[in-house]
Amino acid sequence: MTAAAGKKHPELTPVTLWVMTIATGLIVANLYYNQPLLDEMARTFHASKAKVGQVSYFTQLGYAAGMFFLAPLADMMKRKRLMMIIFGFIVLSLLVTALSASINLLVCFSFILGAASLIPQILVPMAAHLAKPEARGSVIGIIMTGLLIGILLSRTFSGVVGQYFGWRAVYYAAAGIMVLTWLMLWRFLPEVKPDYKGTYGSLMTSLMHLIKTEPKLRVAALRGALCFACFSAFWSTIAFLLHDNLHKGSGYAGFLGIFGAFGALAAGLMGWLSDRMNAYKLSGITIVLIIISFVIFYYSACSYVGLIIGVIVMDMGVQATHISNQSIIFALKPEARNRINTIYMVSYFLGGTAGTFIATLLWKNFQWTGVCAVGVGLSLLTLVIHFLNHPKTATAKMT
Repeated sequence: MTAAAGKKHPELTPVTLWVMTIATGLIVANLYYNQPLLDEMARTFHASKAKVGQVSYFTQLGYAAGMFFLAPLADMMKRKRLMMIIFGFIVLSLLVTALSASINLLVCFSFILGAASLIPQILVPMAAHLAKPEARGSVIGIIMTGLLIGILLSRTFSGVVGQYFGWRAVYYAAAGIMVLTWLMLWRFLPEVKPDYKGTYGSLMTSLMHLIKTEPKLRVAALRGALCFACFSAFWSTIAFLLHDNLHKGSGYAGFLGIFGAFGALAAGLMGWLSDRMNAYKLSGITIVLIIISFVIFYYSACSYVGLIIGVIVMDMGVQATHISNQSIIFALKPEARNRINTIYMVSYFLGGTAGTFIATLLWKNFQWTGVCAVGVGLSLLTLVIHFLNHPKTATAKMT
């Protein structure tokens, strides 16, 4: 049930790294296409905003479920083979989502799409596994830059396509993109043999052992969950704000993603800094950025320029905190990186689901003020938790 000592694995070449980075961005986009489209979906099915909000948070909940039940398998199965199988379910779920005839069917297949789109959470630990230890932070930063740009530009893509061709066209196009991504990974991705020897039951049981014995993992998971709750609260309600306050369509919500991508570019820098700087201090600074962003959002309810500034600041804070967290957790147990990543990312997306759920509920009575209050409150709580878990020595590097 342990890794074979000294097991050789393929080298991480520049081509492999870029293929993994591009694929990560394209696949993770499936989770976020719906956010600028929620208002149009509500009109299609004559559903309330609270009901159509389920499309967004059930997609995130499905992603968390896929990571919990499927991602750990990458520690005991050949990783490329596992991904090739899962890809079939991504394409199928995208097509059925596009064909959905009712809001309940759309919600159901949004969950399945989320669960099938877990492949980035196999690729990121795989990149960390193949990277040299002294360059691991930088490699994670590059992969995460692709992932984060995929998240942010997915909204631009779906917003524009949805506005001109309808929301269903977004999912048909996404299915075609996934077929091409499938072929790219099949051609260029190396195979990595598993390190874990044991049953699926014992593999899943070991998750609880890791939670109990790795305090740095627990803190990183909680910090990540709260930050992503703030992120999701904003993006799951921004289409409502733009429609009600600024009388703008889904295309404008999508354009905000372009400016958020500038913040995501900071991920590469954060990966480089995490190899050289105290991770505790770095995380403290990035959490403060999230607090500042929601103050900006509060005063920008009727200002598109103000929202753009807030998006850049928020995305820098959320994504930089995420990179810092990952640099910490991937240094803990090399033979258990997929399970460690599972614990962290399930917590992360459960936080995102909670943020979406709370924000869409509060929108009914408190609108944008409620969303901003959630963002400030959760980011302040994150900062308090961060300070309460100060390393014992000032020079300790949490890696």
